[in-house]
Amino acid sequence: MQPIRVTYNQTCELLSIKRDALRLRIQKDPTFPRPYKCGSTQQAPVYFDYADLVAWHNNQKANHSEMEA
Repeated sequence: MQPIRVTYNQTCELLSIKRDALRLRIQKDPTFPRPYKCGSTQQAPVYFDYADLVAWHNNQKANHSEMEA
Protein backbone atom coordinates (compact mmCIF):
# COMPACT_ATOMS: atom_id res chain seq x y z
CA MET A 1 0.00 0.00 0.00
CA GLN A 2 1.35 3.44 -0.98
CA PRO A 3 1.39 6.27 1.55
CA ILE A 4 -1.02 9.16 1.12
CA ARG A 5 1.29 11.76 2.54
CA VAL A 6 5.00 11.85 3.24
CA THR A 7 7.00 14.02 5.59
CA TYR A 8 9.65 16.52 4.56
CA ASN A 9 12.40 14.08 5.53
CA GLN A 10 10.74 11.17 3.71
CA THR A 11 10.46 13.35 0.60
CA CYS A 12 14.18 14.03 0.81
CA GLU A 13 14.83 10.30 1.03
CA LEU A 14 12.51 9.50 -1.89
CA LEU A 15 14.23 12.07 -4.12
CA SER A 16 17.72 11.32 -2.74
CA ILE A 17 18.37 14.98 -1.98
CA LYS A 18 19.20 16.98 1.12
CA ARG A 19 16.81 19.33 2.93
CA ASP A 20 18.41 22.44 1.43
CA ALA A 21 18.06 21.04 -2.08
CA LEU A 22 14.38 20.29 -1.45
CA ARG A 23 13.82 23.78 -0.09
CA LEU A 24 15.41 25.30 -3.20
CA ARG A 25 13.35 23.03 -5.46
CA ILE A 26 10.16 24.22 -3.75
CA GLN A 27 11.21 27.86 -4.20
CA LYS A 28 12.47 27.70 -7.79
CA ASP A 29 10.38 25.02 -9.51
CA PRO A 30 6.73 26.08 -9.92
CA THR A 31 5.80 22.58 -11.09
CA PHE A 32 7.03 20.92 -7.90
CA PRO A 33 4.22 19.84 -5.54
CA ARG A 34 3.57 22.31 -2.74
CA PRO A 35 3.98 21.19 0.86
CA TYR A 36 1.12 21.62 3.30
CA LYS A 37 1.08 22.01 7.05
CA CYS A 38 -1.03 19.82 9.24
CA GLY A 39 -1.97 22.33 11.92
CA SER A 40 -1.77 26.03 12.52
CA THR A 41 1.21 26.24 14.84
CA GLN A 42 4.69 27.15 13.67
CA GLN A 43 5.91 23.70 14.68
CA ALA A 44 3.17 21.80 12.86
CA PRO A 45 4.53 19.04 10.62
CA VAL A 46 4.88 19.62 6.89
CA TYR A 47 3.71 16.98 4.41
CA PHE A 48 3.71 16.35 0.68
CA ASP A 49 1.07 14.40 -1.20
CA TYR A 50 2.68 11.16 -2.38
CA ALA A 51 0.62 10.93 -5.59
CA ASP A 52 1.62 14.51 -6.52
CA LEU A 53 5.29 13.66 -6.01
CA VAL A 54 5.01 10.56 -8.21
CA ALA A 55 3.15 12.51 -10.92
CA TRP A 56 5.79 15.27 -10.83
CA HIS A 57 8.59 12.70 -11.07
CA ASN A 58 6.95 10.93 -14.02
CA ASN A 59 6.48 14.28 -15.77
CA GLN A 60 10.16 15.10 -15.23
CA LYS A 61 11.15 11.73 -16.73
CA ALA A 62 8.88 12.29 -19.74
CA ASN A 63 10.26 15.79 -20.34
CA HIS A 64 13.81 14.49 -20.08
CA SER A 65 13.05 11.70 -22.60
CA GLU A 66 11.56 14.20 -25.05
CA MET A 67 14.64 16.41 -24.84
CA GLU A 68 16.92 13.48 -25.64
CA ALA A 69 14.88 12.37 -28.67
